[in-house]
Amino acid sequence: MTNRAVISTPDAPEAIGPYSQAIKVGNTVWISGQIPLVPGSMELVDGDITAQARQVFENLKAIADAAGGTLNNAVKINISLTDLGDFAAVNEVMASYFDAPYPARACVQVAALPKAVSIEVEAILSV
Repeated sequence: MTNRAVISTPDAPEAIGPYSQAIKVGNTVWISGQIPLVPGSMELVDGDITAQARQVFENLKAIADAAGGTLNNAVKINISLTDLGDFAAVNEVMASYFDAPYPARACVQVAALPKAVSIEVEAILSV
């Protein structure tokens, strides 16, 4: 079996189920989907989709840092939204966390997300 390293940081929300914040194998890091939970309190961030997206990307950033990289090491981002009408606002927030060339990305609308949030984002990094 390939050596798997668990990535965990108190600067991102703890896992709320049977999963890790991230797993690193070789130079690849798979970051679990992040929702707008505030680390420490585990409360949902107050605010609109912009505030929620910022918290999600802050959580991803903290995990990327703990894995020895940055969000600019992302090669693939998967975004789930409960309303694709939020697409432009999320794009604006995402652009503030990455430098070009941007990672590959998928964005889909889903019926529901954990804790009834509006956004969840997962990432794959190469560090």
